[in-house]
Amino acid sequence: MRLEDEIKQPTFQSDAQKAYLNVVYTAGWMGQRQAAAFKPYGLTGPQFNVLRILRGQHPLPATVALLIDRMLDKTSNASRIVDKLEEKKLVTRTVCPANRRAVDIRITEAGLRLLRQIDDDGLADPARAGLDNLTTAELRQLSALLDKIRA
Repeated sequence: MRLEDEIKQPTFQSDAQKAYLNVVYTAGWMGQRQAAAFKPYGLTGPQFNVLRILRGQHPLPATVALLIDRMLDKTSNASRIVDKLEEKKLVTRTVCPANRRAVDIRITEAGLRLLRQIDDDGLADPARAGLDNLTTAELRQLSALLDKIRA
């Protein structure tokens, strides 16, 4: 659906304003869809993101600093997210033997099982976010344009 119809605004000050609002609106739309998809698993989007980072590190540990560096949402509080995941027994935290001020964070078998279930259920599939409406060339162009915006 067109942005104009979604937000009930027939005109914009400029093409740049429309494009900006479209990116912001679409990011929110995708986030809401993601939140609804992960809710049955008791996860938030940032928690899912941390679990995926830890799975990528597995069996090596990660630190909070590494998580912050790799997280999609840089405004998320990585320490609180790890606290919540530890309460759910999806991650463990141990003091790093080489540096007692550092904490090693690892995904547990339960965390790996949960990610496998989410993968099997197709919840992380980009098609669920509407990206299956785009061709391969359009997906590449979209990625290139978004990269260019952040350059």
